[in-house]
Amino acid sequence: MNPNFVNRRKFIKLSVAAGASIAANYAGVQAAENVGRKTVAMPERILGRTNIKLPILSMGVMRADNQAIVRAAYHSGIFMFDTANGYQNGKNEEMLGEFFTGKKRESFMLATKVKESVGDDAASKFLEKFEISMKRLKTDHVEILYYHALSRPEEVNFSPVVEAMVKLKEAGRAKYLGVSTHSNEPGVINAAIDNGNYDVVLTSYNFTQSHRGELDKALERAVNAGLGTVAMKTMAGGYLDREHTRKVNAKAALKWAWQNPHIHTAIPGFTSFDELEECLEAAAHPELSEEEREFIASTSCQHGLYCQGCKSCIAQCPEKLPIPDIMRAYMYNYGYNSPMLAKSTLLELNLADHPCRKCASCKVTCTNGFQIAEKISDITRLQYIPKDFLV
Repeated sequence: MNPNFVNRRKFIKLSVAAGASIAANYAGVQAAENVGRKTVAMPERILGRTNIKLPILSMGVMRADNQAIVRAAYHSGIFMFDTANGYQNGKNEEMLGEFFTGKKRESFMLATKVKESVGDDAASKFLEKFEISMKRLKTDHVEILYYHALSRPEEVNFSPVVEAMVKLKEAGRAKYLGVSTHSNEPGVINAAIDNGNYDVVLTSYNFTQSHRGELDKALERAVNAGLGTVAMKTMAGGYLDREHTRKVNAKAALKWAWQNPHIHTAIPGFTSFDELEECLEAAAHPELSEEEREFIASTSCQHGLYCQGCKSCIAQCPEKLPIPDIMRAYMYNYGYNSPMLAKSTLLELNLADHPCRKCASCKVTCTNGFQIAEKISDITRLQYIPKDFLV
């Protein structure tokens, strides 16, 4: 029997068994009643000053490449779908646009992200990418527009892009503005609070982060300031090793994140019915079991494939390579089994051919214990592999 059929049947059984309508969405309309969905009962939290009531589980669409999993998530009661201009070279947004065509606009939320480096023409490029995203998504607005992948306060406060985003909000093209961050998260979050123009922060948040104390303080400050908070990278790379012999307990990882009341929703990137079912079961019963607590306690100091993004490596590197971003590509490839995403991440970095070629030996010491030169040599090979050979 086709295993996908079994997974789909299991999912439908789970959804029907749970069978409760989600609460009113931001427009005051019950989405389940509007579209006749059978939804999974999940706790809900208010996304800061947006006043949007969301299930604690949303969907990171980044790696999903077909409508079936989006449809399953939508019919389970998941309400917010997170994508970005650069995901799958635009095909990710196009897939969402096709799926939501004809569905009541108030029955779902779209969040997209635009990445643009600080520069003289950054604002015009940002707006151009945004318009492309709107065409792909087949909509005239998104609920959340993120300035994507920021790591420095000066990026958060780069006025040409911020002003362009504010104009989009004033025109109703983006209902709320946000920043996303993979590294120096506390610094980015605090800058977003102080800036005053942002409504939401999307941040890496998982049980392996060594700077959790500082990050938790920033998140608490954000919530107290009225910002909504969304967690990503909750699975800390998916595996603790390159060979996939030590899988992260997905339920435990998600539940751990939800124990923090200052996390309003999480966007795990499930790509199969089994993974979706795991996430739904975790959301329906978010209390950590004793076994799950033991997993968190025993692995919280094992960084696996997840880079902390502390950037101490950059100062040590003679070439000043963007090592945390390269390590993120490594995680995408070996943790998420997504070489295309890894390749696109690398291409955005504009690396030189064989970036470590000038160094006879690597002097960089990683706080995670990563063998930096080995990992860079391994993953940067993807730059030279044609896309047709990657899946």
